[in-house]
Amino acid sequence: MLIKRSDDLTDNDVTDYALYQRRRDFLKTLGGIALLGASGLPLMAQAKSAFSTDEEQTPFEDITTYNNFYEFGTDKGDPARYASSLKTTPWSVTVDGECEKPGKLNLEDLLKPHSTEERIYRLRCVEGWSMVIPWQGFPLADLLKRFNPTANAKYVRFETLVDPDQLPGQKRSVLDWPYTEGLRMDEAMHPLSFMATGLYGKDLLNQNGAPLRLVVPWKYGFKSIKSIVRISFVAEQPDTSWGRSAPEEYGFYSNVNPDVDHPRWSQRKERRIGEFRKRETLPFNGYAEQVASLYSGMDLRKNF
Repeated sequence: MLIKRSDDLTDNDVTDYALYQRRRDFLKTLGGIALLGASGLPLMAQAKSAFSTDEEQTPFEDITTYNNFYEFGTDKGDPARYASSLKTTPWSVTVDGECEKPGKLNLEDLLKPHSTEERIYRLRCVEGWSMVIPWQGFPLADLLKRFNPTANAKYVRFETLVDPDQLPGQKRSVLDWPYTEGLRMDEAMHPLSFMATGLYGKDLLNQNGAPLRLVVPWKYGFKSIKSIVRISFVAEQPDTSWGRSAPEEYGFYSNVNPDVDHPRWSQRKERRIGEFRKRETLPFNGYAEQVASLYSGMDLRKNF
């Protein structure tokens, strides 16, 4: 699905999310057959990504009102409550470090070469709750390759905006700002790693990490850094915000692992938002078949 930006569009032009869901289900049953819309132009069913799950999606209301984004505050409702303070236009992203084509790009130029697609991914929070989210975006690898990382680039470091006036949670010393995260290069280049620009067919809302966020579905949610302003190719494993704050609790890899408990709670089960009963947590959040080989020979209890 292509996400179009236009000053002429308003919230009144956006399809109701219940209708959007019914439309997706309807198009899915057509098996890719082209329809003629009222305008006489062909309406094509969107091909489903091979990386998407068939699990029931978490309602839009829950996804956008129950989340962690400490730059707005520590309460689950703070991101939605204070998100209007973040201004995402204009926006730019700096790409630097061990690459042949570093630069600072405005958001439009960064996104222009990429066609977006829908990926329905499971999201597992380290706190023990989970969601299923229909993201729109493009593979992270497609973005990184544009900057020609050198052989010295072993990791990718990501950084969030620092601006306490726009992000009032940064006025508190909850974390060491800016929020930073990182991936090993092979993790970043894996087909599942995704740059999200929207969800439920709409541009990302501020509370969900607008205008650009990372999604790494086999890792705990805090690895999926929001509101990115810098991407750096580095030779050494980068420090991460939660790793600096509590290294005994939040390791660099942070793969979803039901066999490695958080020091203060078990990770064997999770509560899917909207469900009463807890369910078993799956290794690598259910993506073991795709990503387990990345960690062959590693002690995943030590390298948590």
